[in-house]
Amino acid sequence: MAFEEFKEDLMGAEADMRSYLENSEEYLKLQVFKVLMRFLTTTLQKVLVGLGIVFVLLFLSLGASLALCEILDSYYLGFIIVAGFYVLISALFYVFRQRLNGPLLRKFSPLYFDGL
Repeated sequence: MAFEEFKEDLMGAEADMRSYLENSEEYLKLQVFKVLMRFLTTTLQKVLVGLGIVFVLLFLSLGASLALCEILDSYYLGFIIVAGFYVLISALFYVFRQRLNGPLLRKFSPLYFDGL
């Protein structure tokens, strides 16, 4: 009699364990989906805003180059000065690239870890 009860309890525990594992797997899939979607939507938003900024910078650069061309009476010097400005900015980004990692990690870490 006690053996039958123990056997039934064991079978019930096995069924509960299977149910728990299946539910845990589904929960994990939902969490991964949530984190990925949050990351993708945030990344897409940043890319679209970045593209807008690139187009604005492009047209401002062309305008500044043409304005400098008129001031300096040299078509080439205006564009060379604007290009030099971008080379300087790029060099500064390269020099301080390690300092950019911290803010980027702080920005994107909550997107991943808060979702878990």
